[in-house]
Amino acid sequence: MSAGRGELIVVEVPLGNGRNYPVLIGDGARHELASVLPPSARRVAVVTQRCIGVTVDPGRQSRVFEIGSGEGAKNLHTVEQLCSQFARWGLNRSDAVVAVGGGMVTDVGGLAAAVYHRGLPVVHVSTTLLGQIDAAIGGKTGVNLPEGKNLVGAFHQPCAVLCDTSTLATVPPRELRSGLGELAKYHFIGPEVAASGGGETLDALPLQERVAACVRIKAAIVASDERESERRAILNYGHTLAHALEIEGEFDLLHGEAVAIGLVYAAELARLLGRIDDERVAEHRRVVSAYDLPQVLPAGTRPEELVALFERDKKSTDGVTFVLDGPRGVEPVRGVERAAMDEAFRRISS
Repeated sequence: MSAGRGELIVVEVPLGNGRNYPVLIGDGARHELASVLPPSARRVAVVTQRCIGVTVDPGRQSRVFEIGSGEGAKNLHTVEQLCSQFARWGLNRSDAVVAVGGGMVTDVGGLAAAVYHRGLPVVHVSTTLLGQIDAAIGGKTGVNLPEGKNLVGAFHQPCAVLCDTSTLATVPPRELRSGLGELAKYHFIGPEVAASGGGETLDALPLQERVAACVRIKAAIVASDERESERRAILNYGHTLAHALEIEGEFDLLHGEAVAIGLVYAAELARLLGRIDDERVAEHRRVVSAYDLPQVLPAGTRPEELVALFERDKKSTDGVTFVLDGPRGVEPVRGVERAAMDEAFRRISS
């Protein structure tokens, strides 16, 4: 469900049992923060990074808590530090957390909110394209271990998400392009989107409506599978290889860049398994290329290490599992054979 609030687009994320929360999308959305916070919250802990440069006004007593930048700071130590700082300030169960930043901030701030006092309300103010169309929505929080990405986390739904599209002007060009990697994913898990009663594809929509379209797709999937028992796994399309590339390359690639390569790899793998045809593979390559994103493995990538990381992936419960395109659409496919993985690696090697 979506509705207008002034010039903002409002998409409701329904979770069942009468629970839902709004996602507000458009220029200036962050200025609605005070209105979406729980009335009981006397204090608000604002989690952000120094490099974000976006300020918010919760309309009540607040304090800013800065965390480090980059995936190297996305760990349990950062969550522990935040919780200790919350405790020293006197934050309690009636208060709230606001995470202001990209996907790394909402993942870490969301996890801190989930575990401090066994759960505080959290609002995400997403400032990046990647965060606005994906990371901030759906309640997945998490941090990395040396053994893999997002291996420790919790499901903790926000009480609102504010996607202020004006903040995208502050995002460095490479970071903005990285967000397009997640946008490319939505071309295949939800290619036709009714924006205002029409059937436009994502390519045809203006930015604010494109963000809203992605939010609608994700909201529908989250509503059908809040805790990723099956269907929600399709949101990880392209991510099995992407997460492995990020870990193996020590995060030389940005997340969306890795997802773009992962989408092409998944398409080649699906073709080898007879699930899609050459035309569908070409469509994956066309979409990724149109967003000026990489399609080949970085030089020096070690397939053996990538396969070992595949086996640690959260989806791999019965052999290596990929989310792959096919006649029924994108879905999890278990027990993929090593020979097919190796041939798909060859097809995306430079």
